[in-house]
Amino acid sequence: MTDWINENLWVVWIGVASVLAVAELLSLDLVLLMFAIAALVAAAASPFLPAWATIIIFGAISILLLAVIRPRFKRKLHAGPTLSVGHHNLVGRPAIVDEPVTDVSGRVMIDGELWTARTATTEHHDVGERLTVVSIEGATAYVAGKVAP
Repeated sequence: MTDWINENLWVVWIGVASVLAVAELLSLDLVLLMFAIAALVAAAASPFLPAWATIIIFGAISILLLAVIRPRFKRKLHAGPTLSVGHHNLVGRPAIVDEPVTDVSGRVMIDGELWTARTATTEHHDVGERLTVVSIEGATAYVAGKVAP
């Protein structure tokens, strides 16, 4: 058995790489993928080197990949556009006055939802006017200006 392993060490390394790659699909942390790539490099070197040398190559390539390539991959994967969620997403949207809006009271419809509304100035807006949301503080939308129909 050991003779076969020594003669076909590349097959063992390919098997190790396959198991690590499948396990990476379950973890999605890129650590096992780096080990799988190192196992493939060791498999490529195994016909030319003894088993102990391929183990050293596997270890060295694993460390190199984990230290250099993995951080770059992670940055690339996590560097997507920031999504505006929650009430911050409503700033700049049009609002339709549901109840007259002043600097002390009012209500507007924003994207189909009713919001308590105020103006930042002493303006007065009547029912049906289209305004722009300039900020949200708590559950109150601050609106200003008229939006063209």
